[in-house]
Amino acid sequence: MKAMIFNGALERRPHSTAGRLCEHVANKLSARGVESMEFNIAESGIPLFDVTMNKVPAGAELMNRMFREADVHIWLAPLYHGSIPGVMKNCLDWLELSAKEATPYLTGKTIALVCWADGVQAMQGINAMDAVAKALRAWTLPYSLPIQRPELFDEQGNVSAKYEQRFDLLLQLLVKGKPLPALF
Repeated sequence: MKAMIFNGALERRPHSTAGRLCEHVANKLSARGVESMEFNIAESGIPLFDVTMNKVPAGAELMNRMFREADVHIWLAPLYHGSIPGVMKNCLDWLELSAKEATPYLTGKTIALVCWADGVQAMQGINAMDAVAKALRAWTLPYSLPIQRPELFDEQGNVSAKYEQRFDLLLQLLVKGKPLPALF
């Protein structure tokens, strides 16, 4: 099984929340014997989605290949002004390149959703990602992980016990079941 960790934050700072979560999830997946790969928007070079472009950007082609080859996905995003970052949505819009494929978009992929906010509104980001994932014909887990960022890490900088348990459950649900068959 191959898992895609989609880092939807445009953060380049060392020890950013997104970077630490990606590393945490990758380590958890590895411990379960699951191969993972990370797609980091900050390093992707993906331009604004434009269907009139004569040449498809290399970053968009790579993203399409990586997203479509993965069996399962974990989408990680901060909450920005009530939703996911626009750059994350823009990236997902490039999956339009697969529209004419026999199995377009993310048909049949299973996706786990994680969003963090400084307050208690992270569920808004989960709802936004859920709507996009379903529009791309993917299945989202019935369990998602809205995070209150001030409670995410303990004093040593590790994921807190509260969220450690929640990540364990999320990843157990994601990798225990087999990917669902494509319906289209």
